[in-house]
Amino acid sequence: MRLGVDLGGTKIEAAAIDAAGAIRARRRVASPQDYDAKIRAIGELVAAIANEAGLSDAPVGVGHPGSINPRTGCVRNANSTDLNGRRLNQDLEAALGRPVRCANDANCFALSEARDGAAADARIVFGAILGTGVGGGVVVDGRLLSGADFIAGEWGHAGLPWARPDETPGPACKCGKRGCVEAWCSGPALVADYVRAGGQAESVEEIVEAASAGDSLARDALARHRDRLARSLATVVNILDPEAIVLGGGLSNLPGIAEDLNARLADWAFTDELRVDVRRNAHGDSSGVRGAAWLWPAPGEAGS
Repeated sequence: MRLGVDLGGTKIEAAAIDAAGAIRARRRVASPQDYDAKIRAIGELVAAIANEAGLSDAPVGVGHPGSINPRTGCVRNANSTDLNGRRLNQDLEAALGRPVRCANDANCFALSEARDGAAADARIVFGAILGTGVGGGVVVDGRLLSGADFIAGEWGHAGLPWARPDETPGPACKCGKRGCVEAWCSGPALVADYVRAGGQAESVEEIVEAASAGDSLARDALARHRDRLARSLATVVNILDPEAIVLGGGLSNLPGIAEDLNARLADWAFTDELRVDVRRNAHGDSSGVRGAAWLWPAPGEAGS
């Protein structure tokens, strides 16, 4: 069995997962806002899960916000800012007394869905997180592709492709640039776009309800969002040529989003026959902890 930990901004979840992908033990706690308290909480969770599942010396995989700088070992670009500048991997190994592998949470999502989820039949998989932010991960032949600088899959901080005059220079992004995919296609970005057009809403759910009730502004905002997503994912298709794109995050639950993107991608991807399939995720909120566990191959697998 494998041990996985999903370190989120609001909760920390740990689980033991067997070779067939079944969760044998699971626990979660609220995520402390202090770094040292996070380390202690993860240690307590891992100890409890390991005891329950009989995993005395199993290594641990951890999914977390941001990425780790391969030169310094420090976390960077995490929205949980107490992680930034910290050597999370080393600190967890010292606290847990076990080998630890860390990876971006979007990478863990992609790995989970590629190994035994919605894209288990695909060789090249792109996992696209659409939520408060926009992130992604790349899996090839069941193995996570991290990249030379551990930033592979960060499509959210590329510029919106084929930007129209009214989309230039675009909204400010938290990364410091303007017009990023995240600044157009995240949940808060969709709400902001609807409000700029004259609508009133504080959440994506309110926009969906308004559209269902016949609000043309809401319908137009959702259509613009789908168009921007299709343009953005088309550049991913042009570079990776994946067999499957799996959608995660809160916006993956929007009605008809996967089907609509499959139809719209054909207008933008550089091909005469679109082969990629956009899919909903299979494991939902569990993909983070499952993917973290998959960071460690089982004995006998490549990379073990």
